[in-house]
Amino acid sequence: MTNHIIGLTGGIATGKSTVANYLANVYGLPVFDADIYARDAVAIDSPILDAIAQRYGQEILLADSNLNRSRLGEMIFSHPAERQWIDSIIHPYVRDRFVQAINQSTSTIVLVIPLLFEAQMTDLVTEIWVVTCSELQQLQRLMERNQLNSEQATARINSQLSLQEKAAMADFVLDNSGSLADLLKQIDKIIIGNSN
Repeated sequence: MTNHIIGLTGGIATGKSTVANYLANVYGLPVFDADIYARDAVAIDSPILDAIAQRYGQEILLADSNLNRSRLGEMIFSHPAERQWIDSIIHPYVRDRFVQAINQSTSTIVLVIPLLFEAQMTDLVTEIWVVTCSELQQLQRLMERNQLNSEQATARINSQLSLQEKAAMADFVLDNSGSLADLLKQIDKIIIGNSN
């Protein structure tokens, strides 16, 4: 077990990937990402993808047998019970992958877990970083990034704990309301403070 595991989280479209990439590229920290594991969980022929197809029918799959993510997204973000069902089969897989990564590491590592609190994975980390921005920025960034309308983007944001709730449980809060340079300065300050 490593002695220092950063749990990087925040709201959807607040800038977690920017922070993770900086930690990897500038500080050389190994980064393990829940979103990548969640994609692996629903790979073609995986038991989890089979279970999803059984529940929702073959129309939840694309012509090449991959999961139709946009269709699934529409379904689960407008039906909380369906989102809970999806989470209940994907989160254990993601957690297992994180545990493997932790057991194979001997130095500081970063776990990017958008649903760190919601999926109850805080026990995996020794320190929590939360990336925040203003609500309006979050909405605009998500609409732009995922080509969503305001209603669709709001449903995704509301499916998570609020940024205020996440920030209240953080060891460090990174405010990504300003410039990129400002965000990176905040990261440097935490890293330098931790190494003293």
